[in-house]
Amino acid sequence: MKRRAGAREGKEAKKQKLLEELGENWLPYLTPRDAEFHQLWKTAYSKLLLRKADKIPQELHHIVQEAFLTLQKHDCFFQDLVRIKGKDFLTPVSRILIGNPGCTYKYLNTRLFTVPWPMEDYEIKYCHPELFTACKALIKLNDYLNIEAVQALQEQNLSGTKETEDTAVTDREQDFSNFIKGSLLEDQSSLYTPRNDCTSLKYKTSYNLTLLNYMDPLQMPYLKQEPYFGMGNMAVSWHHDENLVERSTVAVYSYSCEGSESDKVNEQDVEGRDPADWHIGLKVAWDIKTPGLAIPLHPGDCYFMLDDLNMTHQHCVLAGFQPRFSSTHRMAECSTGTVEYIFGQCEVALHNLQVDSDSAALSLKSLEVQVVKEVEEIHNKVEFEWLRQFWFQGKRYRKCTDWWFEPMAKLEEFWKKMEFMTSLVLGEVGKGERTIEQRNKIISCLLPLLTERQELRKEWTARCQCQLAMSLPEEQKPKCHPFWKDDDPSMPLPYDLEEVIANLQTLLE
Repeated sequence: MKRRAGAREGKEAKKQKLLEELGENWLPYLTPRDAEFHQLWKTAYSKLLLRKADKIPQELHHIVQEAFLTLQKHDCFFQDLVRIKGKDFLTPVSRILIGNPGCTYKYLNTRLFTVPWPMEDYEIKYCHPELFTACKALIKLNDYLNIEAVQALQEQNLSGTKETEDTAVTDREQDFSNFIKGSLLEDQSSLYTPRNDCTSLKYKTSYNLTLLNYMDPLQMPYLKQEPYFGMGNMAVSWHHDENLVERSTVAVYSYSCEGSESDKVNEQDVEGRDPADWHIGLKVAWDIKTPGLAIPLHPGDCYFMLDDLNMTHQHCVLAGFQPRFSSTHRMAECSTGTVEYIFGQCEVALHNLQVDSDSAALSLKSLEVQVVKEVEEIHNKVEFEWLRQFWFQGKRYRKCTDWWFEPMAKLEEFWKKMEFMTSLVLGEVGKGERTIEQRNKIISCLLPLLTERQELRKEWTARCQCQLAMSLPEEQKPKCHPFWKDDDPSMPLPYDLEEVIANLQTLLE
C-alpha cells in the first residue's frame, strides 16, 4: 500500500512540474488535418495500430453492437465509486467487466469482478438469455482481436524500418465466416506461462477479460478539460492502463452512436480536433518536446496498443457529442486476482487450524511468529481485497449472473474461521504460559496487523456511508459487509478492535 501511495505521489509531482513548465501555454498536438500527422505517428507512436471499421467483418460489428445495446437495456453498466488520494469519486464512465470466470481486475483501488463469458467446463447461469448472447458475442470479439493483435505484432517485427506511406493503418481483411464458426472458448492458461516464455506472442495477446465502457457526454453535468494540449472535453484522463501483464497488447473496439447532420462541425471553423468526434489522445509520458496525437474514432474502429506502448506513453479518451461504447480487451495480471488464488491463500492459512475429532474444539497447530503473521496477512487480504470490495459494489452483479455469490459465500466461511484463529492467538497470549520474550514477539507481530484491520474497517464503513454512496440507486448502494454487533454470539471478536488493540499495547509496556 505504501508503494502504491508513493507511486501516485510521484505521478502527481511530475504532473505539477509539467504544468508549471507550460505556464499559460499549450503543448502542440496533431490531427489528421495536419501535414506532419502521419509522419509523427510513424516515428513517435508507431506501436499504436488503428484498424478502421470497414476492414472489420460486418457480421462481427452487428453482434458486438447488439451486445452493447443488450447490456445497456438490462442496466448492466455502472459508474464505479473509486478511491483517489483518500477521496471517493464516481467515474464519469459507466463500466462492466466481462471475462474468464473467477478473474478480477483492479484499478483506482477498486476490484471489479468479471461477469463470466461462456467457456467450456463452466456452468454459468445468466439472468436473461439475451445476456448469454451478449457475452458470447464479446468472447467472439475477444478471439478476433487476439488474432489481429498477433498478426499486428508479427507485421511490426517483419517490417522493421521498411518505408510505407502509413505503417499505422493497415488494410488487411479477414475471412470471418470460418472464424465465427470456430470461435475458441478454451481456458486461456497462457497467463501462467513461465517467465522464459513471456516474449511469446500468445502471452502478449491472449486477453482474459474486457472492460466495457459507456458514456453519454450530453448527460454529464461536467467533463474535465484536457490540461496539456487544449484538446477539449475528456471522458477518461491521461493514464497508463493498470495491472496488466508486462508488454501485453491492449485492444479496443470503439462504437459511438451515429449523430445527426446538425452535430457535424465545419472543419474549416475548428482549430485542433473536431469536438463532435470521439478521439484517442496520445502523448509520450512526461515529455513536453514531442507533439501529441488526437486520432479520430469512428463507429466500429479498433485500435491496438502494442508491446510497451502502454508503459512508455499515456493515453486519454476525448469525448465527442454522441454516446459511445467501447470494449477494452486486456491481459490482466491475475496472478493474485483470481478465485483460485485467494482460495489457495485460505488453504494456507487454515492449515494452521485443527479441530478436535471428539469435542470439535478449535486449536492452533503453531504459534510461531512467521506462521501467525502469514495467517493474519491472509486474513486481512480476504476481508479487504475481496469481501469488502465485492459488497461495496452493492447488488450490481445480480443484474447479470449469480456466478460470484457461491465463491463469495465460501470465502466468507473461510474468513470467519480466520476470525476464530485470531481469537485463539489472543487467548494464548493472555494465558501467561510463555516467557515474556515469547509473548512479546507474538504481540509485536500481531499488533500492526490488527491495527491495520481496525483502520481499514473504519475506512470502509465510512465509505459505505458517504454522500456519494447514499446517492446511488438502491441496487448499487455499497453494503458494509461483513458487519456485526458486539453481542453477536456467532462471532468470537468484536467488529471494533480498539479495546483488543489497547489490551495488547498494555501487555507490551
